[in-house]
Amino acid sequence: MTTTSTEVVVIGGGQAGLAAGYYLRRAGRDFVILDDQLTPGGSWQHYWPSLHLFSPAEYARLPGWPMPTWPNGFPPAPHVVDYLSAYEKKYTLPVQRPVRVAAVHRTSSGYRVDTDTGSWNATAVINATGTWSRPFWPSYPGMHEYRGTQLHASNYRTPAPFNGQCVGIVGGGNSAAQILAEVSTVADTVWFTTRPPKFLPDDVDGRVLFEVASERARALATGGGDTGGVAGLGDIVMVPPVKQARDRGVLHAQPMFTTLTADGVRGGDTTDKLDAIIWCTGFRPALRHLQPLHLRSDSAAGIALDHNHVHGEPSLVFLGYGDWTGPGSATIIGVGRTARDAVTDLVRDVLD
Repeated sequence: MTTTSTEVVVIGGGQAGLAAGYYLRRAGRDFVILDDQLTPGGSWQHYWPSLHLFSPAEYARLPGWPMPTWPNGFPPAPHVVDYLSAYEKKYTLPVQRPVRVAAVHRTSSGYRVDTDTGSWNATAVINATGTWSRPFWPSYPGMHEYRGTQLHASNYRTPAPFNGQCVGIVGGGNSAAQILAEVSTVADTVWFTTRPPKFLPDDVDGRVLFEVASERARALATGGGDTGGVAGLGDIVMVPPVKQARDRGVLHAQPMFTTLTADGVRGGDTTDKLDAIIWCTGFRPALRHLQPLHLRSDSAAGIALDHNHVHGEPSLVFLGYGDWTGPGSATIIGVGRTARDAVTDLVRDVLD
């Protein structure tokens, strides 16, 4: 296989990778974006069809070019995929796909990125792999004895397979609330959470959430008190389907079960017979390809970072993983700001 050289390898061609590419192109740098997907759109092309953004299109934009408006409420996932695809073409970003990155190694001049199509030598690496490929499954007694259907939210598509069944929904976040809202239209549902879910006020959407997260970051950066950010407001955005579920009286959670049985779950003195369980239990950063670097861990957030780069290693940047890499950096509008700052620092401290 061939070995090619460039200044920067961006790993991941979703919204974070594209935002990084925009600022690298604007800075006149030589770079490549390696994406393991068959087509543009990042993880948005894999979400369930009914998923919508939390904000109007004009508040969900990558740097340089706004998302086209959506006439009926908040845009659905396919609209986001179309936008990301068009964005990539508009700025002629050098995305290569499908390319799977197997490992990243340090070299005397930077890094060697090994892939299934060859290797790249680079001065710097921007890691923007997201979390979608690493769904998190918690471990509970009896998971292997349960005879019903179990699937993670990453594999959920429509409520049709659960018609007429009794379905357990596990998780206290937005995915759980939205999937419950949809499944409950065709099935009986039981919602399990480790703590009571916190609902945002009806008039709070993604615009407000991003501003709250940004205000927290500004306060912390200037030595002010911690406002709590978005967590201080609540967890679940009251998008229309969730409001409708509340109006139907199905948006009630019960404490998390402790054990799965052959035909359901048990917690304390309570048992529930369930035909299926949907685990809406989140994701973890996809970082396996970085194992050869032996990066130092921080018990609170994983790999220890200074702003967006690895502690003591400004040439290795992380982008788009949520508060770990910047306020709102896992959102379309938020990743643009963190990408701008990360690329500015990279150019100043490493590339120039």
